[in-house]
Amino acid sequence: MDTTTPVLYLSHGAPPLADDERWTGELATWSTDLPKPSSILVVSAHWEQAPISVSSTTAGTPLLYDFWGFPQKYYEVTYDAPPAPELAQSVARHLGDVGGGLHQDPSRGLDHGAYVPLVEMFPEADVPVIQLSMPTLDPQELFEIGTRLAPLRDEGTLIIGSGFTTHNLRWFNPRAGADSAPPSASAEFDHWAAEAVDAGDVDAILDFMDKAPAAQEAHPRTEHWAPLFVSLGAAHAGGGIDAQSVIDGFWFGLSKRSWQFA
Repeated sequence: MDTTTPVLYLSHGAPPLADDERWTGELATWSTDLPKPSSILVVSAHWEQAPISVSSTTAGTPLLYDFWGFPQKYYEVTYDAPPAPELAQSVARHLGDVGGGLHQDPSRGLDHGAYVPLVEMFPEADVPVIQLSMPTLDPQELFEIGTRLAPLRDEGTLIIGSGFTTHNLRWFNPRAGADSAPPSASAEFDHWAAEAVDAGDVDAILDFMDKAPAAQEAHPRTEHWAPLFVSLGAAHAGGGIDAQSVIDGFWFGLSKRSWQFA
């Protein structure tokens, strides 16, 4: 039986995701179908830092509430997952010669790209978690980082790329409602992404700015699509892409499509 831990790419949502019963239910159901990981490594759209770095491995490091203008309750969320120093050491072994070696940011807690979905998927907060920064947004470089991280899967580590399948905040209209019809650009990019990932067309995905319809509109800046490249690298290291689209649909016009890679 194959015991290799899956790889995920998920659309993580803003803090109000916690109020969306459909989406939180989808995330909770997804996690029940996953093998219990020994640790979790998250690559979030909200941490770009070079040299490549890992977050704190010290218990009690506060969450990073990296958002503004929300009701107070969103700043009171806690997620006291155990630190993952052993995972940090494993990551360092695999990435030791990337960009001058792996650095550690002892003050960096989990940002909302990590803890917002983890609160729903692993609410007991009993799995050690660290984050890994993106030192670049270059697709090929991030894919190669994912390839180097692939052996962590055999150690029981769940690698999660956390972004958003489409991310243009100009589309966000609270008065229209979470279930309002998406803009055509969002729907077109989502449809293309579903077909490209299902086909395992890594070359097209890495070259999405030239290959995907409405790419510039769907991602005016590419940081929310970039974590997928790390996930693809970790998944593709075994020789191909075996993908399942676990969550689809739209949230305030943004595609929340999320994949699991065997």
